[in-house]
Amino acid sequence: MTASLSVNLNAIAMLRNRRDLPWPSVIGLGRIALAGGASGLTVHPRPDERHIRFTDLPEIRALIDDEFPQAEFNIEGYPTADFLDLVSKNEPEQVTLVPDDPAQATSDHGWDLNKHSEFLAAVIQQLKRQSARVSLFIDPDPDAPALAKALGADRVELYTGPYGAAHNDPRLEALELDKLAKTAEAAAKAGIAVNAGHDLTVANLPALVKGVPNLVEVSIGHGLTADALTYGMSRAVERFMNALQV
Repeated sequence: MTASLSVNLNAIAMLRNRRDLPWPSVIGLGRIALAGGASGLTVHPRPDERHIRFTDLPEIRALIDDEFPQAEFNIEGYPTADFLDLVSKNEPEQVTLVPDDPAQATSDHGWDLNKHSEFLAAVIQQLKRQSARVSLFIDPDPDAPALAKALGADRVELYTGPYGAAHNDPRLEALELDKLAKTAEAAAKAGIAVNAGHDLTVANLPALVKGVPNLVEVSIGHGLTADALTYGMSRAVERFMNALQV
């Protein structure tokens, strides 16, 4: 099974937001990514709209519905009332719940599932009533997948930031990969599917795919956008999809 690729549009939106201008076009580049073979688009709307703007969401929903109905829309974020309202209005196929503080520059840790179990269980129930698939963002921890399953989640998303950060240290990179692999193995035993995301690149994806054979989906923004500056969006998507086919 080859993991699917969801292209995170936040870095594109951040570049657009540096000026009061409509380029680079979030929708235009999302269209190129999907036409190039990506299986979906991901956004992480934050309260200050420093990346994706709330007004982008219905346009992305329409792009998928009108031109790429086989693709999926994944909205990720901390489940405030405002976030859940955005989800309700834009009907993503998948919602990834992330324990972000609004001031964080980017996601940098997974949920403490024991501490937040009641809160998450209630949110997951609400999202399931809207027919959304729910994924919980977790740190590498073999105990976490079974807890996520018990809360009602459909998937876990492995936080791969430390793995990506070890790009210049092969020994540390191998240690971080082993943590991810053991967590994914525990997910398979618990009967919950596995996504992954954060600082994934063409260089480090093949080893991740080999180490996590039950990987279903990767969500990639920063590394893919950086690649697109060199190769163009279509070619960047092709490079990442090739990296997934190990």
